[in-house]
Amino acid sequence: MEFNFLITALAALIPTVLGFIWYNPKVFGTAWMNACGFTEEDLKGGNMVLIFVLCYVFSFFLASMLSGIVIHQYGFFSSIFGEPGLNEAGSEVYQYAQDYMTKYGDNFRTFKHGVLHGTITGLFLVLPILGTNALFERKGFKYIAVNVGYWTVCLALMGGVICHFV
Repeated sequence: MEFNFLITALAALIPTVLGFIWYNPKVFGTAWMNACGFTEEDLKGGNMVLIFVLCYVFSFFLASMLSGIVIHQYGFFSSIFGEPGLNEAGSEVYQYAQDYMTKYGDNFRTFKHGVLHGTITGLFLVLPILGTNALFERKGFKYIAVNVGYWTVCLALMGGVICHFV
């Protein structure tokens, strides 16, 4: 099982595309600005090229990490990763891995299953992190809901794409 750079790179675009929709003033943008205490004037300026490039790089990191969460077969390979002969055709461990993938390689490899694990990741990883930060920043429920909702939907969609196409 190899890393699929193209699918990971495409999945990393999801936060940007969804962000344009989610944080649009007609969707949750106004609620987010109010929860942050921002005005439209506050959001003008800044190096938007640098911001979007870094956001894409961070999204690529996220998509790369998400593969290990939404694709169960990575767990199998992580348990035999250091075995001598894993990458040598004809070796016992190589044949064992091939047999395993033939029998179980397509199990739980659907868009729906990836969405499930992406959603779980949003609720059990993103919510505690952003929620804790928001509490110490004295942000309210609306701030947490808008941001955690965004990242949970992003991870669900990214997980679906990765699980189905990798």
